[in-house]
Amino acid sequence: MAIVRWESMDLARQASAAVFLVTATLLLQCAGMAVLIHWARAHIEIGIRGLGPVRSAVLMVRFTTLIIVLHILQILLWAGFYRWLCLPTWEACFYFSSASYSTVGYGDIVLPRVWRLLGPVESITGVLMCGFSVSFVFAIATRLVEGGSSFRQEQPVSQFDRRSRSELASLP
Repeated sequence: MAIVRWESMDLARQASAAVFLVTATLLLQCAGMAVLIHWARAHIEIGIRGLGPVRSAVLMVRFTTLIIVLHILQILLWAGFYRWLCLPTWEACFYFSSASYSTVGYGDIVLPRVWRLLGPVESITGVLMCGFSVSFVFAIATRLVEGGSSFRQEQPVSQFDRRSRSELASLP
């Protein structure tokens, strides 16, 4: 009976830590993406049509670099938790967190049994955060290819309005 109680306490502790870490990771990702989107709208919309291939490439490198920094911050969040409760050195914590977040998962460093479920949770979280980032990079690349026209917000067309968009565009 005592073993079952300890295991349920371990599971509850792991679940609580997982909820906290996933929530903090999502907050970091969302805040970082919001800042990048705001920056993109404020600075790119003005001069995106005049960007040549080299400046477009530099812009994509800047965005990608900022996204990588955002992911490193998320890895550091998890590594900080591992350093606090699980592993003895920052190097081991960052290495384990990076391997888990990126889903490489070598297995040469493992968490103590009490915290072992956090590795797979970090992997799932890392996949989702990378997916968000890839969609953002794709959206920016699409805007560059389209020449920035999709940064402007279109006026919504009522579903009851029978006129086509081209007719609406020709109106004064």
